[in-house]
Amino acid sequence: MAKSKTPAKRARRAEANRKRNASRVSAMKTAMKRFEAAVADKDIELAREKLRTAISLVDRTAAKGIIHKNTAARRKSRLARRLQALEG
Repeated sequence: MAKSKTPAKRARRAEANRKRNASRVSAMKTAMKRFEAAVADKDIELAREKLRTAISLVDRTAAKGIIHKNTAARRKSRLARRLQALEG
């Protein structure tokens, strides 16, 4: 543990940020899994709705710097291709 006040405060803030970031990543992954489940059930309308939700969460997570913007783009692309394969 830190010996003085400033590093101790930084450690507390880092832990709070880690928990917040983990929560946001978890929400994003859950949205992606719900989309995948809709694709697996071959429900196109539900899949479109879940895709919008998942893309929104991926974008927000990237905007906050939790994931890299290229990682976000790759994930969105893969999700969109899954929907296109289902529709086509």
